[in-house]
Amino acid sequence: MTDELERLANGVLWPGFFGTEAPEWLRDELRDGLAGVVYFGQNVGEGLPALSAAILDANPDALIGIDEEGGSVTRLESATGSTVPGAAQLGLLDDLVATEKTGAELARRVRAVGANVVLGPVADVNTAPRNPVIGVRAFGDDEALVSRHVVATIDGIQDAAVAACVKHFPGHGDTHMDSHHSLPEITLDIEEFERVHLEPFRAAVDAGVDAVMTAHIVVPAWGAQPATLNPRVLGMLRDWGYDGVIITDALDMAAIRETVGLGGGAALALAAGADLLCIGNPTNPGDAALPDQDEQDFHAARDGIVAALRDGSLPRERVEEAARRVAALAAKLRAVADSDQEPTDDFDAADIVRRMVTVSGEAPEAATELAVIDARRRSTLAVDSAGAYVAKALAEDGLRVRLDVASAPMSEQDCVLDEVAAAAGTTVLLIDRPDTDAAQRALVERAAVRDPGAVVVNVGLPTTTPLPLPTVEVAAASRLGAQVAREALLGGLSVSQRMTSAG
Repeated sequence: MTDELERLANGVLWPGFFGTEAPEWLRDELRDGLAGVVYFGQNVGEGLPALSAAILDANPDALIGIDEEGGSVTRLESATGSTVPGAAQLGLLDDLVATEKTGAELARRVRAVGANVVLGPVADVNTAPRNPVIGVRAFGDDEALVSRHVVATIDGIQDAAVAACVKHFPGHGDTHMDSHHSLPEITLDIEEFERVHLEPFRAAVDAGVDAVMTAHIVVPAWGAQPATLNPRVLGMLRDWGYDGVIITDALDMAAIRETVGLGGGAALALAAGADLLCIGNPTNPGDAALPDQDEQDFHAARDGIVAALRDGSLPRERVEEAARRVAALAAKLRAVADSDQEPTDDFDAADIVRRMVTVSGEAPEAATELAVIDARRRSTLAVDSAGAYVAKALAEDGLRVRLDVASAPMSEQDCVLDEVAAAAGTTVLLIDRPDTDAAQRALVERAAVRDPGAVVVNVGLPTTTPLPLPTVEVAAASRLGAQVAREALLGGLSVSQRMTSAG
């Protein structure tokens, strides 16, 4: 039986869980006031609407969140790749109507499976080209552009009766480490940080965003604690007049789990001003994940909160305030749950992506078949960078070879280049970090000598230093992006109309 303090803690906890059905422990906690759940790829299947219905049956006020950004990040289409434009694609196109319609489409898809919170848009300004976790998830590297597209996406999502959650406050765009694995520290000049990286979040607050997600990053000028646990950082949002829900990034990420721990992190985050604690994806520990990792993580977080409440280090009034904000958002969403929404029949995702795709270098001749060498970096916990669906959508029935250029010796890489060059069709080098990964660039340079008719498809940030082969810039590791690139290479698009040659 859940006691009073455990029930209070339940009202600010947002766990992930294993499986495509709600486990009994989760249903019990939902009936005892658990704030809701976060969906990840392992929860997604044909029965997802029924899963949502079971969760809402246990707690009609449950918040059900999902990382559905479009482009390189999808949970609903994690098996096959996103068919929605991504942030970088929308930023490069810079059509606010297209961005707002994309936000509305994301909300429509999320509502269709019974969820009610989109964990997006990304409001980070990606000023570090080597950023391992943001990249094409951001609208761009200019704060004004990012701000206007963040607001357009919020409008699209929230007008469709779903909550938007901008992330990752106060800005994850200038990091060189992934907070899933470590605790990044940003040493950027503080005036520049405030001017550039805070601006999209100010715009989101002014636009009435429902929720803001924190980042596990340290800005030394604001203290030694990561933003998620730092009252000075989270207090900025309240100083701006924001009274919505502050959600933590997943507390099971290494930046928290391996420093102060799940329980300690949960209590400290609440004390710092967070309202809803994302416990996150129980598969994050990888092979070390236990069969009951989801339940163990939930109890670790809740036990930490209850212990802090009992010893007085976490004021009860702070947790009650957080729970009230969470409940207010749930009530707002429940009130509009059955509302009619305008149709999105005029949303054409492929047309949006076609309008932003470009080719640098000499426009390639139309191919009849494509043979793909997939040389992208490995997937991360946040982004399925190496998802096989991208190469599959590019090649279709043609040859596909996966090549890890970070570990494969030159001799092996050259053998792959020769093998693919001898196969039917035009060789396509699929890459994602041409400006920051020397091995990817070296592969392209050797291919230009061994197979001069080859082309490059870049699904990462657009190339700033030209490559020696024609390069199709897609700016998202998605199924949709790959399909549009294939269409272009097979001559389905007019290069003069749809692609810009930058000799």
